[in-house]
Amino acid sequence: MSLPRFPLYIDGAFVEAAETFESLDPSTGRAWALMPAAGEADVNRAVAAAERAFHDPSWAELTATQRGRLLTRLGDLVARHAGRLAELETRDTGKIIRETTAQIGYVADYYRYFGGLADKVEGAHLPIDKPDMEVFLRREPIGVVAAIVPWNSQLFLSAVKLGPALAAGCTVVLKASEDGPAPLLEFARLVHEAGFPKGVVNIITGFGEPAGRVLTSHPAVSRVAFTGGPDTARHILRNTAENLAHTTLELGGKSPVIVFADADLESVSNAIIAGIFAASGQSCVAGSRLYVERAAHDRLVDILKAKAARIRIGDPQDQASEMGPLATRRQYEHIEAVLARSVAEGATIVQGGRRPAGLPEGWYFEPTIVLAAGNGIPCVAEELFGPVLSVVAFDDEPQAVALANDTRFGLASGIFTTNLTRAHRLIRRLRAGIVWVNTYRAVSPIVPFGGYGRSGLGREGGAESILDYTRTKAVWIRTSDDPIPDPFVMR
Repeated sequence: MSLPRFPLYIDGAFVEAAETFESLDPSTGRAWALMPAAGEADVNRAVAAAERAFHDPSWAELTATQRGRLLTRLGDLVARHAGRLAELETRDTGKIIRETTAQIGYVADYYRYFGGLADKVEGAHLPIDKPDMEVFLRREPIGVVAAIVPWNSQLFLSAVKLGPALAAGCTVVLKASEDGPAPLLEFARLVHEAGFPKGVVNIITGFGEPAGRVLTSHPAVSRVAFTGGPDTARHILRNTAENLAHTTLELGGKSPVIVFADADLESVSNAIIAGIFAASGQSCVAGSRLYVERAAHDRLVDILKAKAARIRIGDPQDQASEMGPLATRRQYEHIEAVLARSVAEGATIVQGGRRPAGLPEGWYFEPTIVLAAGNGIPCVAEELFGPVLSVVAFDDEPQAVALANDTRFGLASGIFTTNLTRAHRLIRRLRAGIVWVNTYRAVSPIVPFGGYGRSGLGREGGAESILDYTRTKAVWIRTSDDPIPDPFVMR
């Protein structure tokens, strides 16, 4: 039986790549579609199209308000076609249909937000120290943007790049991950329908070599926006040494959640379950390190074990499923290996830790809870990107802060306590780009998103993110009617 084929989207047209590869359904492990593998020539065509479109009057001479209307129209199309996009994301990545439908529906609001922001970027008048001069600043689009996203939450992660880039007047080559690219390749049809001039948005997929390398090192690329792993980020930084492209990196995390004994443990447990087992733990902000005050440790662990054991694992297309499979076989094998090392070094698995019964195909993994003595255990220190919660007890506030900050990452964090003064103390002390207090995993287009340390460089989302897609131009105007004096006559 022939498999459905997905094309690239370059210069306003849907085109075939010279090579294809099979995309695997994570719930079965079997091929379900053929994806285009962009080669060097495909990438060069996409960047050339974006560079040409950047200067073409059909895009370059649009007003900011007109660009905003295009983005708003794109948001409306995303909302209208959320069901189709969600179905494809679930099929290609294994995320449950309830989650993909809800998330993609909210992604529409990101495009509407950035659409409204497009004509809010302002310059400035400078009170210059020279009486015969007027100086003002303009904000102008930076140029061609290379946007690279992973398979997880790819429509959201694309929106926080495409939205501000297009609002600012840039053009974009968006590279979807080779793991589960179907929803972004389908999203290209909505870009086309929205009416963006050809070449303004180009959507490709392919492998790091050659597609990723050629794209991020291309001399016509002025800006790289990347979300993914630290190893790939290092390659990108080396590649951008060739074109000196301005670069932002969002690299995931190993986010701590701190629970004090005064918290409502029943309520807290729901936030923790959502924070680590939603999307099968395959979220950059997953609350994978849980630090619990010793007086509440055993009770909270018992509550979490009972709730994790009741999670319905199954076909991600089934509305009744609460957790689906991991996205790739290598992720499944990585988690197994890290858990084995953790147990060998003294950790105890108290829930899960294996393939669920009755699901012999695909890459399903049980929601797993591990008790550990400290941060030295592999499952506590390493980003697993899966449904594994590591639990460590602490005795006092300084120890909790020290444990939480003992990491190379710094994307997100959570605090649960009814003591407001304590919460404010910890907000100041936690080294993380996001601090949630008595909640977890909330997002909004209005709020910046990004981390400290090895969680990356820069921020996405919020009003300021559009400025990262602009350059400042200083304009000097001489206001005196007097002749310019001879520069060689000293006065």
